[in-house]
Amino acid sequence: MEERMDTHRTEGRPGSGPAPQASSGVLSVGGPQGATSALRRTARGGSMVTPDPVAGTEFWRDIKPIDKEKVFRKDAAPEVFLPDTMSDDDRFFVPLSETVFTRPLWISLAQNRWADVLMAKQPGLVNRHYHPHQVFGYTLSGQWSYLEHDWVATAGTFVYEAPGEAHTLVAHESAEPMRVHFNVTGPLIWLDENGEPNGTFDAYDYLELAREHYAKAGLGAEAVNKLLR
Repeated sequence: MEERMDTHRTEGRPGSGPAPQASSGVLSVGGPQGATSALRRTARGGSMVTPDPVAGTEFWRDIKPIDKEKVFRKDAAPEVFLPDTMSDDDRFFVPLSETVFTRPLWISLAQNRWADVLMAKQPGLVNRHYHPHQVFGYTLSGQWSYLEHDWVATAGTFVYEAPGEAHTLVAHESAEPMRVHFNVTGPLIWLDENGEPNGTFDAYDYLELAREHYAKAGLGAEAVNKLLR
């Protein structure tokens, strides 16, 4: 079956010609029985043709990759690829408190931002703090929550925190360690028991803390520097 996206026809105006024709670019997707669907796109869109899976399930094997010299723009930084982020090796986890630890995955000083795996092997606490910027969180294992909310996050839970939220993170007792992948834009503003600011924590603090821990753990500060983008 073919679906088409045609430019809107203008009718009833002097000098109006026939409706413009859609581009010949076609997006085809092979289905499990070899069925295909096509989306005709405008001239500004590219075209991508995916062959039907005629040999095995990895039908994309015969697609030509982009030439190596065209993958990255000039001066672009390479990707960060970490294959073992679910490792239990404690050396990779930087203490944030006595009970909660963070494994850095990516750090951007220019954006004041970092991505990590937050981990607690027992009931734990990250003290109350305020976020002036957004935070994304995806739970990998275990259970955790904020004292200020009535939900409990478990494996597969996604949380988006809009700018302007204050909370207290707690790790629950669970059969599995709490592991949460967070993407944080700093700074965090630490709060006292009355909710008043009493300190900050930004990407520079995070980098310094991680370098210090990695050096002590025998991994070397350079291992953290490789995460900088």
